[in-house]
This record gives sequence, structure tokens and C-alpha cells, in this order.
Amino acid sequence: MHSEPSAYVSDTTPGRGALRPARSWLHSDAPSRSLNGPWHFRLSPTVPATEDFATEGFEDSGWDTIPVPSHWVLQGDGAYGRPIYTNVQYPFPIDPPHVPDENPTGDYRRHFEVPADWSDAERVVLRFDGVESLFRVWVNGDEIGSASGSRLAHEFDVTSAVRSGDNVVAVRVHQWSAASYLEDQDQWWLPGIFRDVTLLARPAGGIEDVWLRTGFDRGSGRIEPEVVADEAAYPITLRVPGLGVEQVWAGPSEVAPLDIDGVEPWSAERPRLYDGTVSTAAETVSLRLGFRTVEIRGDRFLVNGRRVVFHGMNRHETHPERGRVFDEEHAREDLARMKRFNVNAIRTSHYPPHPRLLDLADELGFWVVLECDLETHGFDKVGWTANPSDDPAWREAYLDRIQRTVERDKNHPSIVIWSLGNEAGTGSNLAAMSAWVHGRDPERPVHYEGDHAGEYTDIYSRMYASVLETEQIGTDGSRAALLNCTPAQGARQRTRPFVLCEYAHAMGNGPGALDQYEALVHEHPRLHGGFVWEWRDHGILATTPDGTPFYAYGGDFKEVVHDGNFVMDGMLLSNDVATPSLHEYKAVAQPVRFTFDGDDVVITNLRHSADTSDLRFCWRVEHDGTRVDSGDLKVAVIPAGESERVPLPQFPMPQDAESWLTIDAELAAGTAWAPEGHVIATAQLDRSAPRPAPGVRPRTDWQRSDGTLTLGIAEFVDGALVRLAGRAVAGPRLELFRAPTDNDEGTSEQVEESDASVAGVSNAELWRRDGLDRLTTRRLSVERTSDALRTIARVSAAHSALSVMVETVWSLEGDELELRVEIEPSRGWRTVWPRIGIRFDLPDGSAPVDAAEWFGLGPHESYPDSLRAARTGRFLSTVRDLSVDYARPQETGHRSQLRQLALASAGRTVLRLRTVPDTHGRLPGFTLSRHTPQQIAQAAHPFELPESATSHLIVDAAQHGLGSRACGPDVWPEFALRPESRTIRLRITAG
Repeated sequence: MHSEPSAYVSDTTPGRGALRPARSWLHSDAPSRSLNGPWHFRLSPTVPATEDFATEGFEDSGWDTIPVPSHWVLQGDGAYGRPIYTNVQYPFPIDPPHVPDENPTGDYRRHFEVPADWSDAERVVLRFDGVESLFRVWVNGDEIGSASGSRLAHEFDVTSAVRSGDNVVAVRVHQWSAASYLEDQDQWWLPGIFRDVTLLARPAGGIEDVWLRTGFDRGSGRIEPEVVADEAAYPITLRVPGLGVEQVWAGPSEVAPLDIDGVEPWSAERPRLYDGTVSTAAETVSLRLGFRTVEIRGDRFLVNGRRVVFHGMNRHETHPERGRVFDEEHAREDLARMKRFNVNAIRTSHYPPHPRLLDLADELGFWVVLECDLETHGFDKVGWTANPSDDPAWREAYLDRIQRTVERDKNHPSIVIWSLGNEAGTGSNLAAMSAWVHGRDPERPVHYEGDHAGEYTDIYSRMYASVLETEQIGTDGSRAALLNCTPAQGARQRTRPFVLCEYAHAMGNGPGALDQYEALVHEHPRLHGGFVWEWRDHGILATTPDGTPFYAYGGDFKEVVHDGNFVMDGMLLSNDVATPSLHEYKAVAQPVRFTFDGDDVVITNLRHSADTSDLRFCWRVEHDGTRVDSGDLKVAVIPAGESERVPLPQFPMPQDAESWLTIDAELAAGTAWAPEGHVIATAQLDRSAPRPAPGVRPRTDWQRSDGTLTLGIAEFVDGALVRLAGRAVAGPRLELFRAPTDNDEGTSEQVEESDASVAGVSNAELWRRDGLDRLTTRRLSVERTSDALRTIARVSAAHSALSVMVETVWSLEGDELELRVEIEPSRGWRTVWPRIGIRFDLPDGSAPVDAAEWFGLGPHESYPDSLRAARTGRFLSTVRDLSVDYARPQETGHRSQLRQLALASAGRTVLRLRTVPDTHGRLPGFTLSRHTPQQIAQAAHPFELPESATSHLIVDAAQHGLGSRACGPDVWPEFALRPESRTIRLRITAG
């Protein structure tokens, strides 16, 4: 052991002393004691020069107490330092394997009792399930050993150090160590003992390790057992009561595979588990067996002989108050929520989760890519010079990490792929890891995205490949170049299954184009889906000086270096609220497809292996969003991969209303993750009779006017609207700006499919450059007739010659007030626009406009490349609930294809709007918010938004798409909004 403090923290050796070999995390009836709970704790800003704290008689009564498991930076309201968020950057100098002397070090102490009857134990083992980043252990003053690998399990043999009765354990944890270079994952740096600490009594004649490998083939199951136990532990008995198995092995030589008939297979859709035990006279280990066979056949990844499509999420362990401390109840609900949103797969980015999570994945049903605790992304800063992945000095550490990953979790049927890590460059150490895995577990393939040329992995994997590039990867015979591949390497990679290990960066409002990626999976069998980045935001609950709670991101804790809100990139907000993007994902990934064909619907079961016997199919008819009829469709049970043609119900279609048929596939009975009636798939069919839009009534008798007049419910002064239906109103003013989304602010180079973006320059920067956030107006004319008012204005920005001509016509049309706005840009605009809309400002007066009811797309926000979750109907919402609380305020709340809108104040409708399609049949959308786009764009956090005394209604002729450019491709050209002439027509009446 090193005694010089600076030496051992810079040692690349993964562990020393009485550290035991890796083994499975098993459920055993052998005695154990949890050491979770309050520990005495002292934090030092550097590595203390002495180790006297580890002696038995050390006086620690003056120390603080801290819970174990926990992260010390999340305790004491900053008393022990603060979290640090980086994505790629190292928060210390890149000087491998060394770390700075300024190395926060936490010393932990606690007493524990060893029962007298443990004297019969052959060994006493102290297990740590997770400590960040390097720790040393003493028991009763004896140094036991050290270990690193923060998200890995480590066991120490403490037999010689413990005694019956009172004992004391001391642990020294260093925030920074050589291991930190291998743990540069995109997440918060959170030091401390953050997973369970357990004392285990290992009985003489016990079971050291068990691996029950399983297989399945056409109704027959196979168990290939591997038992690690002393010969004296025999006889050993394997029992699987649900299959009538009771196999006794008299000695090690008798342990052999078993073939079993009548087995139901395990899959992510039907996660059939069989309870099993492996017993000696001294110990019983309980396992749950799932029978499945994993294989790669050509360019197909198969489980039980059928192709798998991953509708997956990258999942970090994160909680706004606990950090990475595991809470089983919360984790179970998290996975149940995934299932409810049609997620079927998890990539454990970028480390093994708490082992109980994998028990839950087995039980609830997920395809799991289990990833090793490894990432060295910060070496990209120096061109990967001295990257540990190709340095022999780090090989032992690399192999130790993959061995501990595989050995701990090898019994889980949910794990179908092993992943070496993430964004660690490439090199011989990764190849050595892969070779070890192939030797240890030949069945499950090896994944690592950074092996672009496929030199040592089994699956071709990429992150953030564009739709076009993904299509070329899936296309037979394509010669399109692949990233970092020679033509020969690219041809070889096209012979393998392809997985997008990260795609659709879900940061803020977005991503777009989920449906385009999904379509490719069904067109090209080589493409096996992928994993969205990522499942949930990593916000840490904090408060402002005045006590306002908010979810903090990088920089909020005054970090020296950080990566801002890039840690807020989940489909779930930090407070467990599903974003609209998650609803979009559910719609895109739905496992039942409806195709309308005349008077029939073709229902296709897209599942891996489950038929539709667990589903019922319901229909309803709505006229202008009001339900008029409903019933059940009679559908035969559809096997996986098969289709059924079913007649549609017949219903009247009135001439004066839109008629919509909606079909839902819902659970016929409750499951472990959703109640009966939960909808897993839906589709709509428009059966409306055609209705022509009213034409524009021509007027030729325009006269110059001072613009002060009344038209029905509208009052104007100097050509400007001042009141509507007795309420103060300002507008409409041209609005081309939206508060930039995180994707709008993205500077990705992936603009090859766009003709309006600049590589390395965000669209938001171009919008600000062109002054879209600061438009000014010069009125050119005001004219009127007896029942109409027309204004023409030139809208432009300071220091810009670009402009937009806006013609606004108000007219009385029967008992309605019509507003028609013609928008025509000048020549010379070179970039996309965020929106083409008009804004009305509605001051609160005696009561604010605080709610809306609309007929159009809903209930969630929608954008041109994110419409699959939107359905046509009638919806009601408060103004507050129309917006999403993204961690960084940005564009939110747009509802597309508006037909009717009613604005309410204090429970009373005050204005009604009806839209008129333009000459191309296009309908506008709307946003209703308490803040302007400009105000939203100025705020870095929700609490920074100013107090508002006005509601703001924006009616958009068009919106720019969302894309995924925060870390991926820009908006697809079809959904990019180029400057163009547009018309907005509204019919307005009082409430």
C-alpha cells in the first residue's frame, strides 16, 4: 500500500489489499447486516497527511454525521462543497494519471456489531456497492484495502480484522483519483459512499458464485449452470418448482446442462420468470430465470429467433435530491413509466446501475444494454493524446471494470448486450476488454460505439447519425462513406446489425424527426432502432436566496468549468413530469399500427413476440371535438408480425362539422406497469365532408383615414387596435421570433441536409443577427371603408435593410369580425425563420385571460416535425398548463392546426376566434403565454421570468421545426421555415 497521499490517488491500479474477485450480486439467505445509516464524517480540502482517524480509539464525537448512502456535496446545504457538471470537460488538469493536491477527501467512521453466532462463518466480507471515486478501508485500525470504479461492487475480506461485539470501520474517500480519468461521463460529479454498504457472513460450505445461463428453442429451455463452491459444499441442489426441476449434484463433476420441456420464453414483452434456488446445506441462493437465446444471424440481432427493434432510452441514475442514490420505489415507478410510454429497452449510460434495477428490468420486461463504468471523453480536448484506452499502464483498470460489470450482473435475462463503455476513443485496452467478454460470455454480443470500423465489436453502432446517413447504413449495396471507415470497413459494417446507441437528443423542446427514424427501422431490417439521449433531466433541486425552488444545472453552483444546461436533456423533467416529446415518442413507438384503407382498417402487430390477446380495440366518433358515438372493434388475436383487416364502423357525417374517427388499442387487463384501459396505440381518420373556406370579399372604396373608429366589437385609435369585446387589447404585431430552444441554440456541424443553416453557427445566433427579436414598425398607410380598416406597415430591425411588408385588414362579415393579415418578406433573407405569426397583448384589467378551450391538435404542444402524438379534438387548459417548465426557459406551448379558440377570464369566455384556412388549406397554430418570446429568451431559469400583468396570444401561420441540433442533426428541410409570404385569417366574436 502507498502511504504518501499524492502517490496512491494517482495509482492506476484498480484495487489493493484484501479485495476479493468479482462475483454475482446474489440474493442469499446467509446472514448479513446493512451498514447503511448515519456515519461520522469529516471533509478535508486536500488529502490529510495522517491516517489516525482510522484507529479504534480515535475521538470522532466532534465530527458531523452524514447518511450512507449519499453524496456529501448534496448534504449540509453546501457545507461539504457543491456538485460539478461537465459533459466532456475534466474539472481538473489533463495530467494523467495525476490529480491536483486540492482533492476533497471525506473520512467516514461508524461502529457496528458482529453477532456472536457469526464466529461460525468461514469468512466475513464487507461489500461496497458504489463509492466515488477512490476509497480506502480500515476495520478496527487495520488497513484492509482500497478500490476504485465508482459504479462497481467491491468486496473485502475482513475476517481477520473483525471480532464479536463492537467494531469500527473507517473509510477514506477521495473525490479525485486516477480513476476519475476513466469516469468522465456526461453527468454530475458527486463524490461519496452513494450505494449500500453491507457486512456479509459467508458460511462454510456456502456458494461463492452461481451463473445459470439459459436458452430457449421452440418450447424447450436449457440451463447451463456454473457453480463456484468448495467441494465440501456438495451436494448442491438446483430447484425450479415452476418447471418441476430438482437436480442434485453430488460433486463438481456432475454439474451439467439441463434441457427442460414446456418452458415459456422470456422477452421484454412477456417477461416470464421462473423462481429458482441453488442450495447447499449451509446456504440457499435465490434467482429468477428467464429463458431466452441471444444471437446475431447475418445482419440481424435476434432473441429467441426473432428480430429485436430497440425502442430505447439512455438511462442515468439521477434524482434531484438524492443524486445517484438508489430508491427502489422511485426506480420501479420510473421503469413502469417507461413501459407506459412504449419504451422497451434501456442502455445503462454509462455505467452499471444499482443491481436491483436489473431485477426490476427482468420483472417488468426490458431489453438491456449493460454498459461498463468507463468514459474518457475529456481526452478529445488534446486529440486523444495519452488516452488511457490505448495505454498499457491502464489495462488492468480497464479489465477490472469490465470483469466487475459482467460478473455482477451475468444472471439477468434482460441483459442482451454488453457494452464496453462510452466515448473513450479507441485502443488496445478496449479490444482487450472485448476479448475477455467474448471468452467469458460467448452468447451475448459486445457493443462499443467508438469502434467505428468494427475491429473488436459485434454490432455496428453510431450516435446522432442523421436520417439520411442512417438510411444509407441500412441500404443494401450503398457505397456512401461511413464515419472513420475505409470502403472495405464500411462494407463489413453493413453486414452487421446496426443500433443508434444515442439519437434524438431530447434537450429542452424537442427532438424532431422521431417518426423518420422509426420509418427506417421498418424499411431496412438491418436497422434495429436505438436509444434516445436521454430518459430524464439531471436537475438538482436548489433554492434562490429568497427561497424559490428551482432545478439547478451546470454553472449554478459556481463551478470553475462546466457545460451549462446540457445535463437537462431528458424526455422526463427533473420532477418526473413527462415532456411532450415523451408523448411523441410513445406515439412513434406504438407497437400496433393502424392503416386506413377505404371502409377498412388494417391492424398490424409490430411486437417482437407477443400477440394481441392482452389488448382490446375501441373506437369513438367526434363531431367538432364532441363525442357522438363509440364502441368496440371485433378483432381476432393477431400474432406478432401479422396483420388483420377489420371493417370500420359506419356513422353519419354532417355538413356543418368535422367528423373524426379515433381507434385506440388499450390493455384489456391491468399489468405491473399500467392499469386496465391504458392506451398503447391510437390512430385517427378524418371522415369530414368537404367545406370550402369563405372567400375574401373584395373592396374598392378605400379612403384615407385617421384610423380612429369602431368596427363591431373592435375599437381602433390611430389605426391601432385598442379594445376587443370591451377588453384592452394591443396588436396584432408581426412576430417572427421565438425564444430559442436548446436545438435552436445548437451549433452542430450536421447541416448537410439543410439549405438554410450555417455549420458551427446556431440558428438562434442568425436570428439575433438579423434582428428578429427586436423588430420595429413603420406604418405606410391607413385606409377604411364603412365596414373595414386596412393598414400597411414595413417591419424591420435596426441596422438591417431586410424587411417584411404587413397588410392588416379588419372587416365586418355578418355577425363576425374578420382579421386578415398578409405577410410578405423582402428579398435577401438568407436563413430560416423561427415563426411567422401575429401577437396580441391582452392586459389583465380586472382579471387576466387565464384559460383556453380549443378545437385543433392537442392536448400537448406540437411542431411541424413533432406531430405524431397530436390528435384532433377539443381541449381545455389553463394558460399556466399550456407551457412546459423546461429547465432553461424557451419556446413552448404551440398547438398546431387550430380551428376554434375560446379565451376565458375568471371562468367566463371573453373572446372566441375561428380560423379560416389559407388558399393552400393550411391552418394556423397558437401559443398563449404570460410572457413574450423576448422575455422568455432573456431568462436562464424559470424564476428569472418577470412578473406579468399581460397574457400574450400568438397566432402562427407557420413554425420552424425542432430538429435535434443541440447534439445532432438540424431540422429536416421539409420542416424548415424559410421566409415566405403567408396569410392569417381569423373570425372573432365576443364571448
